[in-house]
Amino acid sequence: MDFSLLYFFIPVFFVVSITPGLCMTLALTMGMSIGLGNTMKMMVGELTGVLLVATVVVVGGGGIIAANPLLLVVFKYVGGLYLIYVGLQMMRSQGAMAVKPDGTASFDLDFFSLAGQGFITAVANPKGWAFFLAMTPGFINYDIALGPQMMALVSIILIIEFTSLMLYAAGGQVLGKLLLNSDNVLLLNRVAGSLMVCVGVWLAMS
Repeated sequence: MDFSLLYFFIPVFFVVSITPGLCMTLALTMGMSIGLGNTMKMMVGELTGVLLVATVVVVGGGGIIAANPLLLVVFKYVGGLYLIYVGLQMMRSQGAMAVKPDGTASFDLDFFSLAGQGFITAVANPKGWAFFLAMTPGFINYDIALGPQMMALVSIILIIEFTSLMLYAAGGQVLGKLLLNSDNVLLLNRVAGSLMVCVGVWLAMS
């Protein structure tokens, strides 16, 4: 890998990652309603999805998703509708992700359910595919061994993405605590639920 190009990739991807988007909004929303610890379960799925997208683009040049465009469409609509459903439940103070009337959250949330939400959001995000298709191949030299280059690039991507998710989730948790200190659980559920619905609509319509 040309490390001079790699140095340019780091600030470029950091700006893209930290900019508010589907996954960052999801992290903010979950941080508000279920706390940082549970939101990290979602991050496992989201980072796995980002890893998958980056690998497919670098190894296959985007050919796999280009040959199966319906797959991305199905992910988009199924994932979007599910997030809308979860958001509506939260707005009605129902469901596992809603904050309870006593101000506590449900901490028995299923790992695979939360990780699945993160994975679907990452894989079905057209902007993520567009970025990796447009930018990532330019930082790869296909004339030399692909493995070491992939490991370096993917490591940078996952570290930056995880850092951004943690910042949004932590910010959401602080905001959630501020609302709870005002004894306004209903408002917290409505704000978090509205954000979740927005993420679902955003995903389905993007």
